[in-house]
Amino acid sequence: MKNYITLAITFLSIAMYAQDAGSIVGKLTDKDANDEPLPFANVIIKGTSTGTTSDFDGLYAIENLVAGDYVIEVSFVGYETIEVPATVIADKVTTVNIPMGASAAALDEVVITTSIRRESQVALLLEQKKATTIKESIGSEQLAKLGVSDAAAATTKISGISKTDGTGDVFVRGLGDRYLYTTLNGLPIPSDDIERKNIDLGLFTTRLIESIDVSKTTSARLSADQASGNIDISSKSLSGSKLLSIGVSGGTNTNVISNGVFGNFKVSPNNDNVTAGFYSKDLGTREALTNESWNPNTISAPINRSVSISAGTKIGEKLKVLATIGQSSKFDYREGVFREFRGNFIDDSIPDAITWKKTVATSGLLNGKFRANDNHSFEFTTLLINKVEDQVFEGGRAGTATIFEETNEGEAFQFIRDQNVKNTLTSITQLIGKNKFTERNTLDWGIGYNYLSADEPNRIRNEVNFNFAEDPDLVQLGRNGGFQQRKSIQKIEDIEYNGRINDEFYIVEGDNSFKIDFGGTYRNKERNFGSQFFGIEETVLNAVNPTSIDHISEIFTEQNIANGLLKVNTLPADRYRGNLESIGGYFEATGVTGKFTVQGGLRYQDDQIDVTYDVGNIPGRLGEVNKSYRRVYPSVNLKYAASNKFNVRFANSYTTTLPEFKEIAPFEYVSQVGQVTRGNTSVEASLNANYDLKFEYFPSSGQLLSITGFYKDIEDPINKVQDRGASGAFSYFNTSDNARIYGIEIEGRVKLIDGSESETVNVDLNVNASRMWHKQDLREIYDAEGNFVNTFRYKGITEVGLQGASDWIVNTSISYDTNTEKPLVATIAGNYASDRIFALGNATIRDSGDINYNDAIIENGFVMLDLTVTKELSEKLTVGFVGKNLFNPEIKRTQLVRNPNSGIETNETVLSYSRGSQLGLNLKYTF
Repeated sequence: MKNYITLAITFLSIAMYAQDAGSIVGKLTDKDANDEPLPFANVIIKGTSTGTTSDFDGLYAIENLVAGDYVIEVSFVGYETIEVPATVIADKVTTVNIPMGASAAALDEVVITTSIRRESQVALLLEQKKATTIKESIGSEQLAKLGVSDAAAATTKISGISKTDGTGDVFVRGLGDRYLYTTLNGLPIPSDDIERKNIDLGLFTTRLIESIDVSKTTSARLSADQASGNIDISSKSLSGSKLLSIGVSGGTNTNVISNGVFGNFKVSPNNDNVTAGFYSKDLGTREALTNESWNPNTISAPINRSVSISAGTKIGEKLKVLATIGQSSKFDYREGVFREFRGNFIDDSIPDAITWKKTVATSGLLNGKFRANDNHSFEFTTLLINKVEDQVFEGGRAGTATIFEETNEGEAFQFIRDQNVKNTLTSITQLIGKNKFTERNTLDWGIGYNYLSADEPNRIRNEVNFNFAEDPDLVQLGRNGGFQQRKSIQKIEDIEYNGRINDEFYIVEGDNSFKIDFGGTYRNKERNFGSQFFGIEETVLNAVNPTSIDHISEIFTEQNIANGLLKVNTLPADRYRGNLESIGGYFEATGVTGKFTVQGGLRYQDDQIDVTYDVGNIPGRLGEVNKSYRRVYPSVNLKYAASNKFNVRFANSYTTTLPEFKEIAPFEYVSQVGQVTRGNTSVEASLNANYDLKFEYFPSSGQLLSITGFYKDIEDPINKVQDRGASGAFSYFNTSDNARIYGIEIEGRVKLIDGSESETVNVDLNVNASRMWHKQDLREIYDAEGNFVNTFRYKGITEVGLQGASDWIVNTSISYDTNTEKPLVATIAGNYASDRIFALGNATIRDSGDINYNDAIIENGFVMLDLTVTKELSEKLTVGFVGKNLFNPEIKRTQLVRNPNSGIETNETVLSYSRGSQLGLNLKYTF
């Protein structure tokens, strides 16, 4: 409770606010000509010079209007002038459809509706249609229809995007985490995981999101550290004058209720230290060896649940405030298989790998908007996300697991238990301003401060042998290394300062316009990382044995240490400090003449990455690595508006892919199943050339048909590869001179039944699909004297596909809306991404021969199907049903393995499990 109070005070004590304008859009029709569109009519705000003309389809839009009441004056030669009152609400789009005739149209024939600005699909498609760069967006209105719960799932509704199972990692056009750039309100945000460059987008619930923009091409004002694109999340702000709503949900995972674990769901002993969703105990890891249990606990009724409350108000005429806070608990249970091959020989085999995971996520957002006057506005946003993930992994309980080099063949089997709590606190604070100095000069700016604390305060590891033929009851501690029984601690602290500034000069001459943008970006990020292992080892073999694998904790006592039966081993702490400083400056010019829009820009970016380290797996432990990249990145965006409904776009840009701290710091991270991943100090940045050609057709408001062709050439691509030699560790390398990826994307958003045309229902169909082709050469590396250093070729393969790229990606949804005062909305959404490379293959020795290699590990494709149904019971109460992952497919990774004797290759499963289907009910009440 104390943590909740502290969190509430934090949000309520901050006060800087801003306010946006709204828009009026609509369609003019000729009532005397069967309601045909009426083009080229004049639409103005009465008493002002602000206005526009309707286009060929009768559509018009007047934007950036201060919230308030207006009168729209519509005139056309031969028609009566019509005056229609309309109210503009900040951050909303007011739609006013007007029928015209030779005599004045009755006002009761005018259709006036409002929709939330940048939340409705119509508003976002209008923005996409007008944009110079190629981008696609999805708003909270559409997310609610699709039953999307977070930003990670939201991105997969956009063409060419897929995500990995169980994480927030997304792949844009086959390019994964390291090629992506993520921002919140245009400013960079931190990753919550040492293993990733970008934050887990699954942490951003739709309660925190107004819209999501995916820019697949870049411009000079965006960071050059991207190849696949930029994902920008627009945080929620208050719409209207006040808000008070409460939401609750409950549900379950079918794996949890169907596998006999509902009454005894395992959690680590660290779960006792979690209070109200926050990890609250700071027990020294050395003391935890004997003062805290090594055995897992159990809990009952692991029901998925969430609760949230949102409140906002308008203060005076210039100030708006929104605060929202919520917490969710989710439970996952997985049974599967893990196997690892090295040089086509089996190393490790765990046929019964089981994982229990409990995740508690607490998030809060405070947003304030202050509009000083028509020319100056400011917005303050602070976002806090706290995630506690408790995970228990067990493998080998059935007595059939084998771990390489643990015991002699056939002597015994192995049992592994890994228990861990990951506690992540992410804090993002931003101040953004917009200052209009003249009609032609506007300054946009933003500054941000990010703080990340990502800790594993007490990770517990046990490796034992049992099922000995001579003594089936004997449980023996692992024999190798002195750290098979261990507790470890890991801490990450990231502190970042960032900013952006853009000055815009705008010139209009008749039908032509010209705009100049120049500005800069700044980012300074520092990471402090530390990790330490504490192990307990027998002084002699079988000095002490637990009575069973479920009573391991009974032998780890201070008495057994004092008696000399056990000894404590301590590894020196592994540490590294990383600093990234990125300074960018740019100039961009945009010209519009007739149907043509041309934008060209140059960006200069200076990136400096410095890492100092002290790690045990490097001779001498100490070292540093420095990377410096100073480059100019040009970009061009062309647009031809052939008609009001049809756009042709072309884009070309050059970008970079910087290595991450985790990719160059040589620290070794050990997974639950014992796989090791470490950085490589030799990794260098990639240079990317990007080309896009897109055709867009907008049949009517809210509908879109498009086709895009794209090509990327990546110099020195970075890939994850199993290292050569005996360790079998995974690391990062510039495996190729060049990688090439090209493909086609198609997208359709159409109304199968349009409820606005006197129908009783709306039926919308969204489909997008991508087909990609990709290749990269595999290097052989020699030093300056011609001596062999390394190879990434194996079994005669000199080319391979790109890591993370699926040949096919298909996302589709169909939505049904009763179009009544209290609508029933149902949506079925499906996603498919075909097979993709998880890790490249490699030669274990230079001459890979017939068996001295590891083939690529492949993540198999699968289909996911979700169902969402919501029903508005009253003006204030909405109830919903959500069914996710209804097909519950098997998630599988496979690897081609060549039999050493027969030479026959077979496709072996190296990882498999199913996630279970998630079924739930939710209620939302708005006061």
